Amino acid sequence: MTNKTIFITGASSGIGKETAKYFAEKGWNVAATMRKVTEVNELLKYPNIKLYVLDVQDEHSINLALEAAIQDFGSIDVLYNNAGYALAGAFEALSQEQIQHQFATNVFGVMNMTRAILPHFRAKKSGVIINTTSTGGIITFPLYSIYNSTKWAIEGFMESLQFELKQFNIKIKNIEPATVKSNFESSISFVSNPDYDNYAKKVQHNMLASYKNAPAATTIAPVVFKAANSNNNQLRYPVGQAKVAFFMQWLLPLNLFKKIIASGLEKEIR
Repeated sequence: MTNKTIFITGASSGIGKETAKYFAEKGWNVAATMRKVTEVNELLKYPNIKLYVLDVQDEHSINLALEAAIQDFGSIDVLYNNAGYALAGAFEALSQEQIQHQFATNVFGVMNMTRAILPHFRAKKSGVIINTTSTGGIITFPLYSIYNSTKWAIEGFMESLQFELKQFNIKIKNIEPATVKSNFESSISFVSNPDYDNYAKKVQHNMLASYKNAPAATTIAPVVFKAANSNNNQLRYPVGQAKVAFFMQWLLPLNLFKKIIASGLEKEIR
């Protein structure tokens, strides 16, 4: 048993919720955050999990949640930036407002959380920042240019941040899953456009179909736990099919690799 504490964003469902449960069962204290906290919540049955209202776009709510968690648990050892969603559709079809909202959540939200936790970690001279990025942070997919952009941004941001945080014994870990069966796919915001729909609807259908045989969100939590307890400086933790995809990307010529990606997503609907 341990009295370490992990602070998780986006813990209302999917990877965030399963990770909260996994850490709690391993004896950790868990500060599970979400935009709306209801009295009917599966996480409430765990005595070492406390729920906090937090919106990663609202710095005031971030500070309040962090202060409350530190007061309740005494300290935070791991920040898990997990909150996020996917915006899909042809780039030309996406409005500036939609694009800004995607970046506000997936990129600036992560930056907001990271900036807010750093004084606490520096004072402790230790801490771990874990991020849910994606296979889409290393590999691109049709219709997901903006989502891919946010995940590539986090990969670059965190890789660079490692240098300046090393002196404070603050480690950074990126969790890179492929498709995962959770609420994520149902929350994908797909934007239609008649000029692109013949292509876009086919690709989106095949993308969603790939989730049917995807592993459950429970498969990600042990990887997060491994990263949280690691003493090395490993940055990237690909999970499941992401390992195969990254190896193929490294092994194959880029044009051939892109054809393989396209063949799976651009095939005709039967």
